[in-house]
Amino acid sequence: MVQLGMFARRLRRGPLRMLALTLAAATLLGGCDIGYLTRAAYEEGRLLWHRKPISEVLTRPKLAEDTRAKLETVLAVRKFAAERLGLNVGGAYKSVTQVDSGAIVWIVMAAPRTSLTPYTWWFPIVGAVPYRGYFSRADADAKAATLEARGFDTHVRSAVAFSSLGFFNDPLLSNLLRLDRVELAGVIIHELFHRTYFLASNVMFDESAATYVGSRGAVDFFSETEGPNSTDAIAARGVYQSDQKFAAFLLQEEARLLQLYQSGLPEAEILKRRAPIFVEINQDYAKLKPTLTGLARFDLDSEKLNNAVLLNYLLYFHDLSNFAALQALNRDDLKRTIVRIIDLAKSNPDDPFYGIWRATLTSPPASPGVLPPVSSDTR
Repeated sequence: MVQLGMFARRLRRGPLRMLALTLAAATLLGGCDIGYLTRAAYEEGRLLWHRKPISEVLTRPKLAEDTRAKLETVLAVRKFAAERLGLNVGGAYKSVTQVDSGAIVWIVMAAPRTSLTPYTWWFPIVGAVPYRGYFSRADADAKAATLEARGFDTHVRSAVAFSSLGFFNDPLLSNLLRLDRVELAGVIIHELFHRTYFLASNVMFDESAATYVGSRGAVDFFSETEGPNSTDAIAARGVYQSDQKFAAFLLQEEARLLQLYQSGLPEAEILKRRAPIFVEINQDYAKLKPTLTGLARFDLDSEKLNNAVLLNYLLYFHDLSNFAALQALNRDDLKRTIVRIIDLAKSNPDDPFYGIWRATLTSPPASPGVLPPVSSDTR
């Protein structure tokens, strides 16, 4: 979730500046929901207020070894992302904020029942966004019920973090320390890509690009720091390859639904025919799931499907094979690929996926999940 940050560059930890930030965010909205954005600014400020430098936390003699290893990994990933990937790291993730183990926000998504075009909300700076966050489950459920009554499919999910896209030096939230080191590295690189580049009103591109950079960046990080045949590097490759497989699966299932939704049939007939397709999608994923790693949090084999549920996944895993093909074109250099992704998005803001696809036509297509050969050397 994105927070306002026009005044963040001058933010200090004093209470007067925190209050000024909250009021400024509300004033900026004009005709928008002032109360909602004021609350969002407050929540961001609360996280910043309670942050502690990771370097300070690491000096605690009774710090659990698993926690110590993960915090050290975060600092190492920051350095790698800045020096080897060219990402805008700034002061992000140099600190950690203790939070409750539950959700930070609850996300509501919606879509028409005969379309995979998401319902969107508009916010300053970021433009049209296909979700809205709430700070209580009851508020999220109430909004979803309102949208359901208007004829939309809806989906409510928890989120354990939200990003300021570089307007603030975001802390690491303590609930992310529940992830293993490979997943944690991928999440940090994912978020640092958002901090480096964000295309307003195109969340599907922003999230899918960050998913690719995060999972592939984790492969490169562990291969370089621990060796390509290390346990963590092998696990990171497994996550990357699973992301590619899952993206290919979603593309196939999306095509089936689009064929139905664009058929011109009456709405009642479309709704009747989509029900067995959703069942088949559950079954197809149940067959795929045992071959995947790093995606255990997904329950697409048992989840009650609708268009909003599927869009939640499509936002993060769209056309990942084209990002892989672009990297192959750029000599398998992720830093060069990141620069190219951003340049292509800037030159094709209306359809960055098309820009990337067109750029890949000059090179042989990359097979989903295929990585360069691994050296036999070990470290």
